[in-house]
Amino acid sequence: MINITLPDQSIKHFEGLPTGMDVAKSISEGFARHCVAMELNDSLCDLTQPISEDSHVRFITRDDEKGLDILRHSSAHVMAQAVQTLFKDAKLTIGPVVKDGFYYDIDMEPVSAEIFPKIEAEMKKMIKAKLPFQRREVSKKEALEFYRDDPYKREIISELEEGTLSLYSQGEFTDLCRGPHLPHTGMIKAFKLMKVSGAYWRADQSRDQLQRIYGTAFFDKKALKKYLNFLEEARKRDHRKIGTALDLVSFHEEAAGMPFFHAKGMEIWNALLDYWRVEHRAAGYVETKTPILLNRSLWEKSGHWDNYRENMYTSVIDESEYAIKPMNCPGGMMLFSEKQHSYKDFPLRVAEIGLVHRHELSGVLSGLFRVRAFHQDDAHIFMTPEQIEPEILAILKLAERMYGTFGLGFRLELSTRPEKSIGTDEQWERSTAGLIAALDAYGMAYQINEGDGAFYGPKIDIHIEDALERTWQCGTIQLDMNMPDRFDLSYIGSDNEKHRPIMIHRVVYGSIERFFGILIEHFAGKFPLWMAPTQAIILPINDELASPAGELRSALGRAGLRVDIDTRTESLNKKVRDAQIQKIPLILTYGEKERQSGNLAVRTLDGQVKFGVTREDFLNRVHDHVRDRKIELDIF
Repeated sequence: MINITLPDQSIKHFEGLPTGMDVAKSISEGFARHCVAMELNDSLCDLTQPISEDSHVRFITRDDEKGLDILRHSSAHVMAQAVQTLFKDAKLTIGPVVKDGFYYDIDMEPVSAEIFPKIEAEMKKMIKAKLPFQRREVSKKEALEFYRDDPYKREIISELEEGTLSLYSQGEFTDLCRGPHLPHTGMIKAFKLMKVSGAYWRADQSRDQLQRIYGTAFFDKKALKKYLNFLEEARKRDHRKIGTALDLVSFHEEAAGMPFFHAKGMEIWNALLDYWRVEHRAAGYVETKTPILLNRSLWEKSGHWDNYRENMYTSVIDESEYAIKPMNCPGGMMLFSEKQHSYKDFPLRVAEIGLVHRHELSGVLSGLFRVRAFHQDDAHIFMTPEQIEPEILAILKLAERMYGTFGLGFRLELSTRPEKSIGTDEQWERSTAGLIAALDAYGMAYQINEGDGAFYGPKIDIHIEDALERTWQCGTIQLDMNMPDRFDLSYIGSDNEKHRPIMIHRVVYGSIERFFGILIEHFAGKFPLWMAPTQAIILPINDELASPAGELRSALGRAGLRVDIDTRTESLNKKVRDAQIQKIPLILTYGEKERQSGNLAVRTLDGQVKFGVTREDFLNRVHDHVRDRKIELDIF
């Protein structure tokens, strides 16, 4: 008799060897139809797996995140089968699940999205047939023989250790795979192929170029529709599209991966940095600046020359090798070394808005999100061991204030010691304990990523959440036991002896270019008044009023507003529409009544209209709104 223990600690008894599906059906037929796979003694398995001994079983259902991954991996197999049916010479490589879907890299003739309807039609046939996914275990030798004419699968298999491998079949199609999979193809209720791109085998530019076909899948059509609507909204918010339409930023082949910020974009940029400086001064930081080009000897000392050189831009000056900095840290270490510090100087909070360059492959460059030249709002904090917890807590509170100003939520992740690391066990235990204590004191739930820390210390990553509930990793807090050693940093302790300082690297915006792009999409170009490149625009209703309207513009500009004027010979309605398209928060229509009274007619971007507003009242309201950095345009 086989005894199966379920998560609620109830026990099911079976004669013979039950499968996972047998156990699920013993609960109810309806529940079984909802199941995708099972965890058998914590190992993920197919529902068709026989259970040969007393075991613990937890079922993976359609509502489980793992269930969605299994659905998508099974969909990748169905797509691969459809492609091989249509393209007989196509050779499969790998087809993993990725965020929001799956892809398969295939050696085949170049294709475009125009072929997707044919592939999808073939997939629908296989789904309608409810083909069972059948697992077969073979030896490594048998797998190599099975794939004797497939160089890609043979390469994968040859790198695996000796032992049993698994093949999965649905109908006449078979693929090398660890599984698990759905019980049958009919469980794929909603899917769509999304895009195709080129990809190199093993990400090696010297190897064969493949076709990477992306798709997504869900357990019901409503979920797919919701996802496609989300993508459509995301497309509308694309920072590249909005950045061009609002004249904020542009990209040029002459400087690939190095964005050009226009005058309006610089207004937003400066607003971001002005706010950053206000918060950092209040938090006790000083701001520094270090050179962009530094000698090879420094990069050898920091370890970058040996470990990061392929990502660095280098040059020869006066017969010496130099590199453009890929990060600000070594320059910060040199500044610290300028004088002998005392424990009384600590915590020493030193910030820098540093321009760095990193060589990224051209294929991964993406607007402001992936660039080769960017600014980081770095800070290096030097402290004693006892100051770790309060300093981490202070950084978290600073990040909370700053992200909250933009209406951004966030979540936290703690990454611990990786397999390859430097430093003693005692250093890692003390550093990790300091981070944990700070996180616990902060009081927000956090996720632990075991073994995902930097080689030089544990870290906290801050993932912000935008208006579309997308998450972006921006802020990070890293304890570093590497740089202080490499640069032989020290301070004089209370015992009058030299000690090695504890050092934190941290950013809040992260890459300011990337944060800028996130904000464009978060606000859909409708920036809060304090950030808006043009805060107000004056619309004279005829040419005769252009001159007094210009005087009003000058007066408002002297009062600190970023003001424009539209003197085109166009109807007032068109001028208003154009101002709204440009997402200008305050629209001031200027007619004869406004000229005579000196008052203002104010239309806000959110649709409010107010007549007879005195200039003093208007300026007071705007100044208060900007000072408080409000998000909603509620000046009336």
